[in-house]
Amino acid sequence: MKKLRMFLANIGHHRLLAPLVSPPMGIMYLAAYLRTKFDLDIQLANQRESNCTNEELARQAIDFEADVVGFGSLTPSGHGFAPLTRMVRARLPNALILLGGPHVSSFGARALADTDANAAIAGEGELAFEQVLHAHFDGGNLGRIPGLIWRTADGQVQTNPGTMPPIENLDSLPFPAYELIDLPKYWRRQSMGPLPWRRYVSLVSSRGCPYHCNWCHEVFGKKFRRHSPERIVDEIEYFQRKYGVDEFEFLDDIFNLNGPRVMAFCDLLHRRNLRIKIAFPNGVRTDILTQEQVDALADAGTYFSSFALESGSPRIQKLMGKNLNIPKYLRGVEMAVKRGIFANGFAMLGFPTETEAEMRQTIEVACNSRLHTASFFTATPYPNTHLYDHVAKTHPQQLAKLTYKDTDYSQIAVNLSDVPDHVLFACQRKANWRFFGNPQRIYRILRDYPQPHLLSLYIPIYLARLTKGLLGPGKA
Repeated sequence: MKKLRMFLANIGHHRLLAPLVSPPMGIMYLAAYLRTKFDLDIQLANQRESNCTNEELARQAIDFEADVVGFGSLTPSGHGFAPLTRMVRARLPNALILLGGPHVSSFGARALADTDANAAIAGEGELAFEQVLHAHFDGGNLGRIPGLIWRTADGQVQTNPGTMPPIENLDSLPFPAYELIDLPKYWRRQSMGPLPWRRYVSLVSSRGCPYHCNWCHEVFGKKFRRHSPERIVDEIEYFQRKYGVDEFEFLDDIFNLNGPRVMAFCDLLHRRNLRIKIAFPNGVRTDILTQEQVDALADAGTYFSSFALESGSPRIQKLMGKNLNIPKYLRGVEMAVKRGIFANGFAMLGFPTETEAEMRQTIEVACNSRLHTASFFTATPYPNTHLYDHVAKTHPQQLAKLTYKDTDYSQIAVNLSDVPDHVLFACQRKANWRFFGNPQRIYRILRDYPQPHLLSLYIPIYLARLTKGLLGPGKA
């Protein structure tokens, strides 16, 4: 196989009310892996960081004269696949164009149908992408790649049976290819956590989650796979030397599932005398935290973490499949706050059969907790989730009018509950007013926020949450 020119991009835009921009971990891991298997010249792009137009992004791939073009996306930006692939195909007619990311995992063949792409990869991308390249350039057969969504010679979209096996030994993967992005640009943006303008590196130390939350994706499956503590600390040490950073942001779905790994990781940081700051913006499973783990993480440099509540109702916890132990959740948050960790919370309202009383339970639990900040989202059904399948049977009229296009997951308004729209969205507004209107909480935010001089940046966002004008009806 000749040397290939490969262009990989995350698509989508950031906005005032959805300003989060993180390094494109998926394509960075993919690029790092593929160049261990092929002779490649790779260029990466992140439209969410640059906010460039689709035309400008397509032009980058065309000017690069790419042999392989890969676009990845979350569902709210998935509509960009069609125009991007058409523009690239018009100028690079022989390019192999592939789609991936959570949107493909959710929408399956529908993600490929209206595009000019050759194939789409659902789930974990490394092994499937490797096989596609071999099949396309070495005369193989795309029809033999498990789970691949591809376009036949006559233009039909076909999904192969089976699924690609997951990578069992994550330590076998190379470090993410940070050298292919302009990392300092991300230091001037707000990352996944509400922590802008700082020098940091994002890491992902595990894949998969064994819990069964009914709204959640299954991009990495239900089996928890993890890097060893040695591998995590090796990465930290390497990137600390390379970029001169002392802060690391873990984007794992569930960093703390394996308690001994948490303790071994913290111990190894101390033994190597690595003094760093650690943030967990994607959250930890709070009801399995122990005092020993919280102390170890705090001593290792943890100063920020999200704690996902989702619902304060035990019945809704069981219905959604999370089965969070709410008293243990509250103790976990309190343990973290007492050790100086800034606590951010997540909650959702509007689950099927949820009553107004149960929504108020969620508000009460959040407002009476030691959380510093919290977001109150609307429960949203995405394809290929159990929540979506349930709603398709019980609320098909809601799915018919639901659009994911050109928005942000935090701003989608849909009501799956047993209460009228005006009640649900009034509960969301009330949640924000009660939570952030507490003088003691405001004092604690001002006292404990890691970057108090930047708090003014969030005033427009929180004003929008407290009113319906900027977000539109119901998007509190």
